[in-house]
Amino acid sequence: MSILSGKNILLGVTAGIAAYKTAHLVRLFIKAGAHVKVVMTPASKDFITPLTLSTLSQNPVYSTFFNKDEENEEWNSHVDLGLWADYMVVAPATANSLSKMANGVCDNLLLAVYLSAKCKVYFAPAMDLDMYKHATTKNSIEELQSFGNVFIPPSTGFLASGLEGEGRMEEPEKIVSFIENDIIKGLPLFNKKVLITAGPTYEAIDPVRFIGNHSSGKMGFELAKKAANLGAEVYLITGPTNETVSNSLIKRIDVVSAEEMYNEVHKLYSSVNIAILSAAVADYKPKNVSSQKIKKVSDSMSIELVKTHDILASLGKIKKQQFLVGFALETNNEIDNAKKKLVTKNLDLIVLNSLQDKGAGFKKPTNKVTIIDKFEKISEFGLKSKAKVAEDIFNEILNSIYA
Repeated sequence: MSILSGKNILLGVTAGIAAYKTAHLVRLFIKAGAHVKVVMTPASKDFITPLTLSTLSQNPVYSTFFNKDEENEEWNSHVDLGLWADYMVVAPATANSLSKMANGVCDNLLLAVYLSAKCKVYFAPAMDLDMYKHATTKNSIEELQSFGNVFIPPSTGFLASGLEGEGRMEEPEKIVSFIENDIIKGLPLFNKKVLITAGPTYEAIDPVRFIGNHSSGKMGFELAKKAANLGAEVYLITGPTNETVSNSLIKRIDVVSAEEMYNEVHKLYSSVNIAILSAAVADYKPKNVSSQKIKKVSDSMSIELVKTHDILASLGKIKKQQFLVGFALETNNEIDNAKKKLVTKNLDLIVLNSLQDKGAGFKKPTNKVTIIDKFEKISEFGLKSKAKVAEDIFNEILNSIYA
């Protein structure tokens, strides 16, 4: 999953030969999980058809202030388009359009949208070598950058004129990569490493049976996704689960037992900035594991159990710069028990789940949590999707770190 997943991208296409590349660019944005709308200058339609870009973007293409047919005239609101976008990308950006953007000229829909946009704007110039080197073009680029717009430099190569040099619009793959990296660098957890545990652990009785619990791992996976969306490099250590995740910033490490999870967590803990232990780790395991399937030979059977490593407590003992977050699932005296765990395990934050709350707990798409910080400030939240709960948890973490 890309950092662009779920984002609204408004692509502005101006009248340059490089407009043919926008078909591939739209496809890459869609593949990254973004929602795409396209605004074209009237002249750009001579280089690539609106039908092509409409088909690829799965949205209408806009090029005039209103659509006129035999019966109706429909207004295309430049304000609505500007407000819809999370990011605007003008590619290719011709010398003519760059100059107009830099000087506030507003003689077509694309320029009106640009002037109305509240989001970050990227522009990728495309023109011949001498046009690109001209002082007025350089001034336009510098002026646009001074407005906060982001310049995607052109590449060097063969140009439509037959010359070779700088001025080619950057390749679509590199434009997408440039935008992704630029977004990540501006996120609050950029250059931070986050360790998250998720799911249950299974403690073997014999090769067939195990002691486990009903944790699905969904809460931990939502936390991992949110951490990545905030720019972090994420280590997701998970017990057995059907949950999946696809994100270049998330490294998934699969384990089965509490012992395996303990070992993997301790390998990484010294290198991370934030550790969130949301896994439902078994408290006990069989003292002896049979190498063969245990036969049913009597009406009853006893299994001697021994304690597993308390992973959270072990991290609290060696904590240095890390921000350590634990989870507590309680059925009685919830707040008091959570506060006690917060102190005894040397946590910075604890997330309390209660099985008394309808819609919360294992194998549910929703959760209801109470978050307590090390100063015993209590924040209660209503029933929400686990994705929204993950957002609340990270808001509390960021508020604590950057307070």
